[in-house]
Amino acid sequence: MLMPPMGESIMECTVLHLLKQVGDVISSDDSILEVATDKVDTEVPSPYSGKIIEWLVQVDEVVPIGSPVAK
Repeated sequence: MLMPPMGESIMECTVLHLLKQVGDVISSDDSILEVATDKVDTEVPSPYSGKIIEWLVQVDEVVPIGSPVAK
């Protein structure tokens, strides 16, 4: 999974919370992350259904838009 676009001028965001654990089964559109940008805090939905195998980000990490966040 990649960090989705957050808006036209947003280039990065900070991970506030991981809403799912490794091993959790998720459905498409389930919220998986809570992130903060310079404009808004928001939950990030999963574009896929499946199981979280590994988180590639950590809480308080600044993540560029388009970078991998989970497998």
